[in-house]
Amino acid sequence: MNELLQYFIGLPLLGFVISLFFPESKEKAISSIAFGTVFLQLVGLVTFIIFWIIDGAKDLNLIELSILKTAHYEFFIDFYFDQISAVYLFIGALLTSMITTYSRYYLHREKGYKRFFNTVLLFFFGYNLVVLSGNFETLFIGWEIIGISSFLLIAFYRERYLPVKNAFKVFSIYRIGDVGLLLAMWASHHLFHENITFMKLNNYELVNEHLQNHSIIGIFIALCLACAAAAKSAQIPFSSWLPRAMEGPTPSSAIFYGSLSVHLGVFLMLRTFPFWEHQTTIRIAIGLMGLTTSLAATLMARVQSSIKSQVAYSSISQIGIIFIEIALGFETLALIHFAGNAFLRTYQLLVSPSVVSYLIRDQFYNFKPREKAIEDSYPKKIEYTLYILALKEFNLEGFLNMVLWKPLKVIGKSLDFLNIKRIYFFFIPLYLTGFITYKFKVDLPQQLILVLPEVFAFIGLVFVFKSFSERRSPFLAWILIIMNHFWIALAIVFNDKVSVSEIAYYLAGIIVAGIIGYVALLQLQKLERKILISQYLGHVYEHPKFAFFFLLATLGITGFPITTTFIGEDLIFSHIDSNQLFLAFFVASSFVVSGIAGIRIYARLFLGPHVKTYHELPYKSS
Repeated sequence: MNELLQYFIGLPLLGFVISLFFPESKEKAISSIAFGTVFLQLVGLVTFIIFWIIDGAKDLNLIELSILKTAHYEFFIDFYFDQISAVYLFIGALLTSMITTYSRYYLHREKGYKRFFNTVLLFFFGYNLVVLSGNFETLFIGWEIIGISSFLLIAFYRERYLPVKNAFKVFSIYRIGDVGLLLAMWASHHLFHENITFMKLNNYELVNEHLQNHSIIGIFIALCLACAAAAKSAQIPFSSWLPRAMEGPTPSSAIFYGSLSVHLGVFLMLRTFPFWEHQTTIRIAIGLMGLTTSLAATLMARVQSSIKSQVAYSSISQIGIIFIEIALGFETLALIHFAGNAFLRTYQLLVSPSVVSYLIRDQFYNFKPREKAIEDSYPKKIEYTLYILALKEFNLEGFLNMVLWKPLKVIGKSLDFLNIKRIYFFFIPLYLTGFITYKFKVDLPQQLILVLPEVFAFIGLVFVFKSFSERRSPFLAWILIIMNHFWIALAIVFNDKVSVSEIAYYLAGIIVAGIIGYVALLQLQKLERKILISQYLGHVYEHPKFAFFFLLATLGITGFPITTTFIGEDLIFSHIDSNQLFLAFFVASSFVVSGIAGIRIYARLFLGPHVKTYHELPYKSS
């Protein structure tokens, strides 16, 4: 039965590829392909699960493809199927088939009809890849696909400012979660000295043997996984992004942020539970995180003026309870709770337009004063305090802004001295000096050799900080992202013996995507004369082909799994020693911030209100 797992990955991918070739006008064909793909997946899955249960419901593992193997490292695609996978796959296929049926009529004649179904199929492929993943590397591929799908669907109404802005915010939070997953993958390589599979992770003797001698690394991995799960499932302190994600069409809000995508943090905790179940402090921390989120989200849900925001916070509250159940070891209860919450939130979001219309009429004709609530029994000071805190969403967005985004912007603005001339005349010669030093084995003091990797990786991190805050030249921002990857490569070759082929794996995708993106920028500048990234320009309406190729280049340059750079990133981490925590943090942060900076360039140039249309509107003085 192992070989049949390929079907549940191949079918969604095939449906996505086929849907790309149909023109926008063929609505019926596009929606039929989407529904047919998901429905065939559902039928095949139900049949598979029935035979799997009859066969004894044993865990299945399939090492599908070994992409790269060196003396000390192997990157392979691995699939794993168990009770958790069965529940998540069934719920995913059933709800997605409902959403595709609903959307074919809900979005009829909507601008971007094809784009919507293409993105939903891409998401469905990524979701199945995550759920069937048998190791962290395979999971991370699907994780990244879901991240970019979320961005594209939140920004579906890309002619408006707010959906694009909120899509970028959500993508940024997802990338923060990626730091946790990247560092967890790096630490697990050093803990187990292999690309550990989830099948082996269920082996208590193996895990316990490694954790007994490396308890600190075990705690570090568990905390990184909890951070990634919290960001994906909108747990405190990342809870504020979920209502902002409701800017997309109602069907995508239902499938992403009501049912499937928002529960992937829960899936990560369930999948890795055998690893951290005997770490009591981690279980307490996860339980407290879930409890705090549940209480805060319940209060926030009660004061929302938007029904979609109310549903979003209600969903967050229930997911917090699911985290508590996982921390207590109630795996089956958590799966049942996930299924119930997913179905309920999908239903609530899909009927929300009708409910709002009905309630408006009902309140107009049958108005009744509000009945007393539990809050009315509190002392007034406590009641008003809780109300204001809930109304301000406990200042969670302000907290993230103060802790994350403001420091990034302040650091970036302090780097205004980084311009094209200084890069060409100072940093490129400095880079060549470092490369010559490595190439010709120039004798250097041992202490200097030990710190050089951190220094070079830090320079790369500084470059992406500047790219993130650059508001004028997209060319400078683009070049800084490319240079960041070259500095990381230089840092790693000083750190350990790295083969030429490994560096080629890493930099090949960067070079190709970097050239494509730079050429696209040059052509766009010729057509528009002047392009800045200080505002959203909306050039996708005039230049859709440029927008598409630049998006592909952006994904390639940020390590998305469409080039060898994605494998190269994992290779890079395999050469970072377990005691080089700063180097690992600098490299992981560089990958994450470069992804945010790259998507920011794309969003500013091609999404948002069309700049020419905006300026042509008649000016109205206040």
